[in-house]
Amino acid sequence: MHAAGIAMLFAVIVAPSASFAVPPRLTVAAESRTMIWNAVAVDGGRIFVAGPRWSGSTGPALALLDRHGDPQPYPDAHWNGWRSGDDPRNVFVNVNSLHRDDSGGLWVIDTGSPEFGGDPLPGAAKAVRIDLKSGGVTRIVSFGPTAIVKGSYVDDIRFHGDHAYLTDAGRSGLIILNLKTGQTRRVLDGHPSTTAGRRNIVLDGEILRGPDGQPLKVNCDPMEVSPDGRWLYFGPLEGPWSRIETRYLDDPAMSPDEIAEKVDPWADLPAMGGSAMDASGNLYFSDLARNALKRRATDGTITTIIQDPALHWVDAPFIDEHRIIWLPVPQIDRAAMFHGGESRIVQPVQLLKMPLDAPK
Repeated sequence: MHAAGIAMLFAVIVAPSASFAVPPRLTVAAESRTMIWNAVAVDGGRIFVAGPRWSGSTGPALALLDRHGDPQPYPDAHWNGWRSGDDPRNVFVNVNSLHRDDSGGLWVIDTGSPEFGGDPLPGAAKAVRIDLKSGGVTRIVSFGPTAIVKGSYVDDIRFHGDHAYLTDAGRSGLIILNLKTGQTRRVLDGHPSTTAGRRNIVLDGEILRGPDGQPLKVNCDPMEVSPDGRWLYFGPLEGPWSRIETRYLDDPAMSPDEIAEKVDPWADLPAMGGSAMDASGNLYFSDLARNALKRRATDGTITTIIQDPALHWVDAPFIDEHRIIWLPVPQIDRAAMFHGGESRIVQPVQLLKMPLDAPK
């Protein structure tokens, strides 16, 4: 993209809707009435967004925002054109998250299940790497029985060296991917550190309940790798978080029981929509109960950065090279599946952004 195009893209500011005014420190980067995005990644002047089908999203599964802030299918229409009955191996069935690696790749996590809580379709659960320079798909890692089981919901991905780590929010556990060999294995299956059940997810003072009317439980969901790559931090959506040294996860000779013994408590964090860790090890996360963005410093101190109703269920923040934090606001708890088939999502859905550092 030419410099002028990049400048114009970053200049896109969509006027806030009357329903969702935002505080002055936040900027509305884009809005949509078709996509319900819960993930964002930024590459220079390009902004990528994605969201799951079960949320009610009718736009692309993965999109690049154009100069007007409108989502265009990425990498192309074919990858975003899956319909029930189609071969799911080379198309997006249900994208849950995005993350960039350190070598110019955008990784897309496809749960492979069109429905929330449903089993992945055969061959559909996968991690797809797109080269950000060429825009072409360079790798598809299909998750087989060594990675996913009945009820799995592959949630997110992080990297260190020759390995990637993924959370399973459906069947509690972690998935370890050897990036060189493509081999996968599961660890911490059913372990307390990856399993929900001790707390409720509360938004606006109400317990979030699943379609069955019971309090919703989301197993291992958010995670981060420390800047030096030594630690993987993780936990169920409701918290708290644990940690384990990545060297134990990377060692295929370690038995499941030996790995379980290496898990330590790390931080008593609340239910969150998503997190991002900066180069200094500060953890930024969305506190669902308080409609807030917070920061956990390396000394354990937690500070509220901003709190506002416009931040209702911020999901998967992204910190770009300019230390701008991007905040997709899908309002997941308001999706129709949680309210008897009637969506309560306030339209349009917004993508917000905010500088993390004070102006100099």
